[in-house]
Amino acid sequence: MTIAPPDLSVFETLESEVRSYCRGWPTVFDRARGSRLYDEDGHPYLDFFAGAGSLNYGHNNPVLKRALLDHLERDGVTQGLDMATTAKRTFLETFQHLVLRPRDLPYKVMFPGPTGTNAVEAALKLARKVKGREAVVSFTNAFHGMSLGALAVTGNAFKRAGAGVPLAHAVRLPYDSYLDGSTDGAPELRWFERLLADRGSGLDVPAAVIVETVQGEGGVNVARPEWLRALAALCERHDMLLVVDDIQMGCGRTGAFFSFEEAGITPDIVTLSKSISGYGLPMSLTLCRPELDVWEPGEHNGTFRGNNPAFVTASAALAAYWADDQTEKQTLARGEQVERALLALVEEHPDAVHRGRGLVWGVEFTDRGRASAVCRRAFELGLLLETSGPEDEVVKLLPPLTVTADELDEGLRVLARAVRETA
Repeated sequence: MTIAPPDLSVFETLESEVRSYCRGWPTVFDRARGSRLYDEDGHPYLDFFAGAGSLNYGHNNPVLKRALLDHLERDGVTQGLDMATTAKRTFLETFQHLVLRPRDLPYKVMFPGPTGTNAVEAALKLARKVKGREAVVSFTNAFHGMSLGALAVTGNAFKRAGAGVPLAHAVRLPYDSYLDGSTDGAPELRWFERLLADRGSGLDVPAAVIVETVQGEGGVNVARPEWLRALAALCERHDMLLVVDDIQMGCGRTGAFFSFEEAGITPDIVTLSKSISGYGLPMSLTLCRPELDVWEPGEHNGTFRGNNPAFVTASAALAAYWADDQTEKQTLARGEQVERALLALVEEHPDAVHRGRGLVWGVEFTDRGRASAVCRRAFELGLLLETSGPEDEVVKLLPPLTVTADELDEGLRVLARAVRETA
């Protein structure tokens, strides 16, 4: 029996050429639950992409869906701007009780807009306002968003080229182990400190440093805890603010709720988005130390910073998954399961290396086109994977945190098959 190809005509004729994910997954998805999506013909796909990390608790999580439906059915506020609402109060109280207080974090909470790049723009603007300086340091292979300020601190040449204007007031430095792959000390930071100390270096003291503890889009590059601690100490010595972009790696992706907890540091500013709503609804936060909260009312705003349905699902997610340490323990256990499988994979394929933390992992191939071929074959076998890295040379694994051990094994077997069949 011949299966008719999916009808993609309206997407191909009417939708902009800028679309991307749908090109690698040429089908029409219709419904989703947990770790799986289903297309219009009912074919299942195991999802190891999780909405680019915005679905840490899986698709249509029943606990979050029930809270959302209850809110809508009682005509709860949907669009709240920055007005005080019941849903926002519940979220703030839950976030304080389950996230901030147990970690002794002092942050004020800002709702800058619906997306991660909104949170980054607010963080950059605030850092410059507080310090009265223009420059912000970021790192090689960083990704912080697609609006102009966030692009200026992003490393990827392809994404930066889309700006069409100069991207200024940013300084690029090498990320951990970038210089020679060495994990001996922190030569990148010694160089940075030398530049700051030398009045002839041409580097004015920046307002802030922005960093990802794990560079997801940059190729799943993992910063060591000691490197992060050294960076935090350097920022303190030189009166620079430390901004941690936890948009993709926060909300439990690396195990702990915040990805910087393992390093034992307390950033001055933190950005969150992606899975903070828990349900894939647009929502972002910019967290800052209280003394940095120097905004004038309305100085930074946005129409959709009051997405109350997102507040509802965010509160439900925190209550369901962060009232104890079970989510963290499960994520770390699942991460060990992934690592064991990837160790066997790279042993079989010497042209591959793996790296990661928690439930974010990458497999890099010497052949720069191999990762894309692996992802294509995986899709044909019913597994959704994406590439990352400046040349799309890394297969990135980003399953939901709620993935079962059996689902994880299933997906890892499909990945191994796709690697073998593209050798």
